[in-house]
Amino acid sequence: MEGSARENLVRMPNPKTLNPEQEAEYASWLLELAGLLTSERDWLVNLANTSAFLNQRLTHLNWVGFYLWRDGQLVLGPFQGKPACTRITRGRGVCGTAAARHATIVAPDVHQFPGHIACDSASASEIVVPIEIPGRQIGVLDLDSPRLARFGEKDRAGLESIVRLLAAATDWPAFLGDAKPR
Repeated sequence: MEGSARENLVRMPNPKTLNPEQEAEYASWLLELAGLLTSERDWLVNLANTSAFLNQRLTHLNWVGFYLWRDGQLVLGPFQGKPACTRITRGRGVCGTAAARHATIVAPDVHQFPGHIACDSASASEIVVPIEIPGRQIGVLDLDSPRLARFGEKDRAGLESIVRLLAAATDWPAFLGDAKPR
C-alpha cells in the first residue's frame, strides 16, 4: 500500500480521550509497529509479530493474541501467553460478542460479562478489538489481564489504531474472514 494511503487508514488516538503522555505512548507504538510491518505483508508473520510486540509494550497482561474467522468460527491464531481456547462461536464470550457487534468491547471484570469464556482463571479484565477490512471481518485482537479494570479508553483508542494499521499493512488470504453483513 502506498505510504499516503496507509497514513489515511492509521488514525491516532483521539486527543480528547487521552492525556498527552498516553497519546504519545500509543503514537510511539504505532510508529514502531509500522516500521516492523513495513517490509512484510504476510498475515501469519504480521499477527505473530504484533502479538509479541503488544506483549512487550503493554503491562499487566497474561494473554494477547488473535482469533480468526475460519469455517464460521473464531479459531485461535498467533498469541503470547498460556494455551487458550481454540474455537469460539459468534456471540459467545467477549471475543464472540465483539465480533458479532463489530465493535470493541472493554470488560473491566470478565466475571460479570454474560457468557464469559474462562480460558485462564487468572484473567480478570479483557479488551477485544475486531479486525475488519472492506467486505469482511478477519477476526479479533484479544488482550487479557489479571487486574480488574486494566483496560480503558486510552487502550480502546490506541488498540483500535493498531488494528487499523495491522489490517492495512497485511495481505489477508481468502480463507480467513467472515463476510456476514452487519
